[in-house]
Amino acid sequence: MFTGLMKMSARAALVAGLLASWAALAPNAATAADSVRLLAQTATPALPAANVDAGNAGAPILPPGSSSEAQSEAAGLPAAPVATAPATAAPVRMAVLLPNRGGAFGAAADAVRTGLLTAYSRQKDNIQLSIIETGDSAADMQRAYDEASARFDILIGPLSRSAVTAVAQSGRVSKPTIALAQPDTAGEGEMQLPAQMLAVGLSIDEEARQVANWVEKEKAPGKIFAISTGVTWQKRAARSFQLRARQLGMQVETLELSTPSNALSAPGLAQLAKRVEQEKPALLFLALDASQAVQLRSAVGAELPLYGTSQINPFTLKRDNPNDKLPELDGVRLIDIPWQLQADNVAVARYPRPALNDNERPNPDLARLYALGIDAYRIAYGIAQQRSGFDVDGVTGRLNVNMVSGGATYFQRQETQAIYQDGWPVPTADQY
Repeated sequence: MFTGLMKMSARAALVAGLLASWAALAPNAATAADSVRLLAQTATPALPAANVDAGNAGAPILPPGSSSEAQSEAAGLPAAPVATAPATAAPVRMAVLLPNRGGAFGAAADAVRTGLLTAYSRQKDNIQLSIIETGDSAADMQRAYDEASARFDILIGPLSRSAVTAVAQSGRVSKPTIALAQPDTAGEGEMQLPAQMLAVGLSIDEEARQVANWVEKEKAPGKIFAISTGVTWQKRAARSFQLRARQLGMQVETLELSTPSNALSAPGLAQLAKRVEQEKPALLFLALDASQAVQLRSAVGAELPLYGTSQINPFTLKRDNPNDKLPELDGVRLIDIPWQLQADNVAVARYPRPALNDNERPNPDLARLYALGIDAYRIAYGIAQQRSGFDVDGVTGRLNVNMVSGGATYFQRQETQAIYQDGWPVPTADQY
């Protein structure tokens, strides 16, 4: 299992970067996405009404257009009072803006698209859904966004971080917009989004902050080491953890390990183990992937508490191979979405898993993007019902949404806390 994870390490860094920055996708991710079966992109047409009422099957069939009084007389019933038919509300027009399938974001867009259509197929009352493919660049997406704003009521997208940033800063957000990524920020603060824009993308940075909140409730006194490599998403996650932990009154030092040949440096691990022995930190936060976490655990031992993000969970809930485990990580704690951890969750059980080709290994990051598509549609549907504030028991977490017309928007996702047991991550009994 460890050898297989090592082969995935270069890919994992890129895909994790997609979740954190949507900047790249793993070389093999497109192959995995090809197995995701796309649903029909148009609603099934309504069937014509039957000519016979099942509750009055013995009544004669009258010509089309017969009055209600004539129908009642033929059935031997008293005439019913004439009621005015309620006006039918105009359908809400939604547009999903995604990069085209042939571009750099093709596999990610495919996974999100399939999740959206899966959710739409189960909840599409009075919704007209259109999918618009765009180029990969922020400029291409901005043009598509501007055109869609004039034609649709609710917009879902963009998908890339740079495109979300461009739209947020354009001054042209005039319709409810559910962005599928977080915007870039110049410093360490968060960008103020336009009044009608929500950023609902999965974020490694936000996971790191949630881990800090969790640690504050559980840790013993003492210093914390936040460990990363030089990979951008890992450095950002370590920094996000450090900033939030410091706000909560904890002492955190960030340490960066080198990665020759895509593995953690042996001298670096030895130096880390020596510091752990001498300084006795309360715990380590790992802004690492699963294979790196296994290496680090073997260097520092199993006694020291370790916490991490979803990137130390390389599994999905499709666990057909009983040997596909990581017992080396038993006891390690992490944050991940319900779709990856909770098969018995009501929301998770409602939606099917994407189909895979024979002998194809499930891709956990594409699975997370599929789940993001499901929840993005559910958020858009709630807004379409003119609900300004609402909660969603989502497949990506417990969601709190607030979009007040003309006022400030608010979105929060609380992911699931888990711990490795018998080689697999499982939800903890207590969820803070």
